[in-house]
Amino acid sequence: MTAETLLASLHLVTPELILAVGALALLMIGVFAGERSASTVMGLAVALLIISGGWLLAFPAEGTAFGGAYLSDGFARFMKILALVGSITAMIMAVGHARRDQLDKFEFPVLLVLATLGIMLMISANNLISLYLSLELQSLALYVVAAINRDSLRSTEAGLKYFVLGALSSGMLLYGMSLVYGFTGNIGFQEIAAVLTAGKPGLGLIFGLVFILAGLAFKISAVPFHMWTPDVYEGAPTPVTAFLAAAPKIGAMAILVRIVVDAFMPVFAEWQQIIVFISIASMLLGSFAAIGQRNIKRLMAYSSIGHMGYALVGLAAGTETGVSGVITYMLIYLIMTLGTFACIMAMKQKEGGNVENIDDLAGLSTTKPFMALVLTALMFSLAGIPPLAGFFGKYFVFVAAIEAKLYALAIIGVLASVVGAFYYLRVVKVMWFDDAKGEFSRIAGELRLVFGLSGLFVIGYVLVGGPLGAAAEAAAKTLFN
Repeated sequence: MTAETLLASLHLVTPELILAVGALALLMIGVFAGERSASTVMGLAVALLIISGGWLLAFPAEGTAFGGAYLSDGFARFMKILALVGSITAMIMAVGHARRDQLDKFEFPVLLVLATLGIMLMISANNLISLYLSLELQSLALYVVAAINRDSLRSTEAGLKYFVLGALSSGMLLYGMSLVYGFTGNIGFQEIAAVLTAGKPGLGLIFGLVFILAGLAFKISAVPFHMWTPDVYEGAPTPVTAFLAAAPKIGAMAILVRIVVDAFMPVFAEWQQIIVFISIASMLLGSFAAIGQRNIKRLMAYSSIGHMGYALVGLAAGTETGVSGVITYMLIYLIMTLGTFACIMAMKQKEGGNVENIDDLAGLSTTKPFMALVLTALMFSLAGIPPLAGFFGKYFVFVAAIEAKLYALAIIGVLASVVGAFYYLRVVKVMWFDDAKGEFSRIAGELRLVFGLSGLFVIGYVLVGGPLGAAAEAAAKTLFN
C-alpha cells in the first residue's frame, strides 16, 4: 500500500479514527486521574461520539480503503448514524444510574466507545477478515460491560453466559468463513460474489454460508441462537441492557444485510430459505414466550427477538424495497427501544430503589401520568398499532414480502403481531386500570428527555416518515448499485 492510498484510506475512516484515538486518550485520563475522573471521562466519551457522528454528516465520503477491506457508502453512513444515536443515548441514560449499578468507573465509557468503534467498523466491513476483527472488538468490550457490576451475582452470571455463548457463535462464524474461503479462494465480498456467479456453488460453500448466518444470527439474537438474550437482558445493569438492545443490533443487522446482498446474492435461493426459517421462528417465539414474563427486562428481551424476526421479513424478500424496509424498521425499533428502557430506568420507588416487575407499574397513570402516557404510546407502537411508528415499520417489511410472493411469511408475521399485542397491552392495562402500589421517585431529567422525545417520534412518525423513508431508500439503493 502506497503513502497516497494510505492517506486516502485514513480520510475515509476518520470517524473511526476519532473514536480509536479518543478511546486511548480517555483511557490515559482515567489511569492517571483515578476513579474520580469517571464522570469527566463519561462526558468526554459522549462528546467523542457526537464529534464522530458530526464528521459523518458533515464530510460524507464514499469508496474503499485498506485494499478493499473497508467500504464507505450511503448504507454504511446511515446505519452508523443510527448506531451512534443508540450509543450516545444509552450513555446519557447511564449517568443517573452510574453509582447504583457500579458504573461509576472510568473503564465503563471507554469500553462503550470501543464497542461502538467495533460496530462502526463492522458496518463498513467489506471482507471476511475485517468483519471478524470488528465483530470481536465489539464483542470483547460487551462481555466486560455485561458483568461490570462485580458485586451482583446476576450481572456476573449474565457476563459469563454472554461470553460462553458468544465464543461459541464466534467459532461457528469463523468456521463458516474458512469454508467459504476454501471453496471460493477469496475473502472479499465482491470477489466471492464473482466466483459464485461464474459457477455452481458446492455443498461445502453452502455449509459455510449456514455457519456464517448462524454466527450473525446470534448477534441479532434471532432464534435458534437467542438463548443468551433473556438472561443477559435481565442480569446486566439496566443501562448496559439499553445499550445491548440498541447499537449492537443495528451493527449486526447491517452486516447481515451487507454480506448476503454483496457476497451471496448469486445463491439467493439458498440463503433465503435460512432467513425465512429464522424470521418465522423468531417472530413466533418472541410472541408466545413473552406472554408469561413478569419481569419487564425479560419481556423486552423476547420483544427484541420478535422484532428481529420482523426485520428479517424484509431481508428475506432479497429486493431493494425489502432492504429499505429493514433499514426503516431498525430506525423505528431503535427509537422505541431506547424510549422504553428510559421508562424502565425511571421505575425507581421512593423507598426500595429500582424495580423491574410489570406489576410495579400498577396505577402509574395516577402517580406519573406523563410517563404512563409515553409508555402507553411506546407499547402500542411496539405492538404495531396504527398510526404509530411501529405499524409503519411492519407495514414496509410485509409489503416487501408480499411483492416477493412470500405470502405465508407475511401472514405468519401478521398473526405473530396479533399474539404479541397481548403482552404489550397487558402492560398498558396494569398502568391504567390497576390500583397504585406506591409512587415512583422523581424522574431524572435525562430519562424524561429520552422517553419524551421517543414518545413524540412514535406518535408523530406520520409527519417525518416521508424524509426518513426517502433516506432509507437512498441507503438501500447504494447496496444494489
